[in-house]
Amino acid sequence: ALIFLSVYFIITLSDLECDYINARSCCSKLNKWVVPEVTGHAVVTVLMLISLHWFIFLLHLLVATWNIYMYIMVPSGNMGVFDPTEIHNRGQLKSRTKEAMIKLGFHLLCFFMYLYSMILALIND
Repeated sequence: ALIFLSVYFIITLSDLECDYINARSCCSKLNKWVVPEVTGHAVVTVLMLISLHWFIFLLHLLVATWNIYMYIMVPSGNMGVFDPTEIHNRGQLKSRTKEAMIKLGFHLLCFFMYLYSMILALIND
């Protein structure tokens, strides 16, 4: 689900960049999915800790910490993590798009690590 969420973030931000949607609707769409993204990362991080997959746990801990930091550090008065008045300032749109692409790459990497771990577990049993 986190892979599809990252793709949704990239598509929505690229629609804003191409002026297919306005900043307010883009930010309200993205802010609706920030809390589920943080929750999803937290759940996966806890699951990796419980299953004692230390390397994957540490990778997820970094991304979960970054997401929680971004959520906590929202200035008061802003609409959310994505704010329509600031999305076009200081290259924030480009940095948010780059962040979404990095998260997509991370989720794809984790997907293949999970697939490898599953195949390895099936072979060893």
